[in-house]
Amino acid sequence: AINAPIQGSAADIIRRAMVQIEPALTKAGLGDKTRMLLQVHDELIFEVEDEAIDAAMPVIVSTMENAAMPAVSMRVPLKVDARAAHNWDEAH
Repeated sequence: AINAPIQGSAADIIRRAMVQIEPALTKAGLGDKTRMLLQVHDELIFEVEDEAIDAAMPVIVSTMENAAMPAVSMRVPLKVDARAAHNWDEAH
């Protein structure tokens, strides 16, 4: 399919983000307050203690937005939407 290179690249970027997020959260002192639970296509779902949400969200967003670097230099920046909710349905 013609979209295979795009979907393949997106899959590579989300995998890079998944590898980079845990060390970034640990470095920010949030490793024991957050847990990556699930990947659904280009979304990552986390369980975060209530008091850590405001601190964890920018770390997760920044890591995901910069996950392609330095392996891939992109002309268009990646933008990440993040929401906190009690379940995935509420987040949408």
